[in-house]
Amino acid sequence: MNVIRTLMDGVRPVVRARRAVFGPLRPTWNEDLEVVATVLQRSSNASTFMPLAWQRAVTDPPRPTTRVMRETRMTDVQVPSAAGPIPSMWFETDETDRERVLIYLHGGGYSIGSLRSHRDLICRIAHASKMRVLAPAYRLAPEHPFPAQLEDARAVYDFVREQGVRPDRIVIAGESAGAGLTLSTAVSLRDAGQALPAGLAVVSPWVDLEGRGRSLDDNRRYDFVSRYALQQYAKRFVAPQDLRNPLAAPIHASLHDLPPLLVHVGAAEGLLDDALHLAERARDQQVDVTLQVFPDMIHAFHVFAPMLPVAREAIQDIGDFARQRTGAQPESPR
Repeated sequence: MNVIRTLMDGVRPVVRARRAVFGPLRPTWNEDLEVVATVLQRSSNASTFMPLAWQRAVTDPPRPTTRVMRETRMTDVQVPSAAGPIPSMWFETDETDRERVLIYLHGGGYSIGSLRSHRDLICRIAHASKMRVLAPAYRLAPEHPFPAQLEDARAVYDFVREQGVRPDRIVIAGESAGAGLTLSTAVSLRDAGQALPAGLAVVSPWVDLEGRGRSLDDNRRYDFVSRYALQQYAKRFVAPQDLRNPLAAPIHASLHDLPPLLVHVGAAEGLLDDALHLAERARDQQVDVTLQVFPDMIHAFHVFAPMLPVAREAIQDIGDFARQRTGAQPESPR
């Protein structure tokens, strides 16, 4: 977060002057939140024109060790798969219930992001859920296009099952592209006749690879996810004929018989419509859906938990959901 804080210091005078003349971009945004949103939007817009290697470097700089990371045990593990070992990491705390596992699939448009970029978030989920968390560094596009990511996620689920963990003690979660992969994994498991996990938790889900949501236009003043950026990610991820493949774009999947689904989304983010349409389709197909729209929040705001109290509350909500679905008691009232 040090890089973001440096950028925030540079942008703050501009935001302060703009607010003095025009007021806040969103009625409830304080100066700090508006500075964060402005930095992310400018950085994201610029990064889409960089070579992919630069984009990966910009979005995955060395991160400082946070308190929650120091309080979490992180252990490397190689998950076996037909394509070769998948570098992964176990996250545990002093209160971890080893009989329950949460599989976390990180976001990044299927072509950026890593366990390092998401380490603070995953540690927080481990603390909130009091479950073992297994996070894979699944293969990225365009070097490994669809369905490589799905194959890796399926292999990770099989690995957890082979450790003797019952399906009703497993939850799969992810944000952005990782949320789409969470849903695709569950659909694939269902279609293969395998036992499903106890629940799915998705944050700011990217489920429509064609970017048809009006919220991409309505919220472009606030959010850092743009239609252009999504188009570039989709081109890397799938061939044109797979833009509506249900296992790549789960908004087109049949969602019947999926486990209970928790959906978090920000009201000010570009993928708001993806989340709303997903929740509506899942409910129409008799899935138990809990949809939470967080006022004035931007895309994947959970990642910014060190700076946003509402993100820390949302992460606790995911932990409570995971504990409830796997038969444990929540740590705080829902």
